[in-house]
Amino acid sequence: MAFSIYTLYRQIFKVWRKKRLALFQHYISPGPEDALLDVGGYPIFWTAHAPMVGRIDTLNLHAASFDPERFPDHHIRPLEGDGRALEFADGSYDIAFSNSVIEHVGGWEDQKRFAAEMCRVGRRVWCQTPALECPIEPHFLAPFVHWLPRGWRPWVVRYFTPRGWASKDGIREMVDWTRLISRREMGELFPDCRIVVEYLVPFVPKSYIAVRA
Repeated sequence: MAFSIYTLYRQIFKVWRKKRLALFQHYISPGPEDALLDVGGYPIFWTAHAPMVGRIDTLNLHAASFDPERFPDHHIRPLEGDGRALEFADGSYDIAFSNSVIEHVGGWEDQKRFAAEMCRVGRRVWCQTPALECPIEPHFLAPFVHWLPRGWRPWVVRYFTPRGWASKDGIREMVDWTRLISRREMGELFPDCRIVVEYLVPFVPKSYIAVRA
């Protein structure tokens, strides 16, 4: 059962990702002269599509592997670093990009540092995160679990969600390091950005995107 749910979720995610990249192109207008920093992302996200920018640096706590010979048209450099303390000068990149990462960097203070660093190093900014107000928690594929008291969540996730049924490993760590963000909090984190809303269905937000174009 868990396998079939995850298979369905992956297919739906492909559709969502295509729409999200269309929004990215619409609002940010990436071009061949742009250098992009993907904070918390991986090369595979970009190699699944035709090149959008001239150069991409992907940054993670542990640098990802990338074989440039397999993807000669993609100029990608995996880097190691912490998105809460970027070792780059102000405005170093044309675009600072992050997709579904800021909800995993720690608590509210960590999220503030992450957002501030993105806005500092990127002249244009794109930061997406799942919406706290959405009734479906996307990491655990279950309704309402993210609205429960924090102490209850590991037990509920372990026994009552597809994520818990598929694997019991790392449940507590994943719960502890997942803090979804509200619409109001996104405005506080990115005060000079426009907050674009993606909807699951009309009037039900799926995710928020901070955009500074």
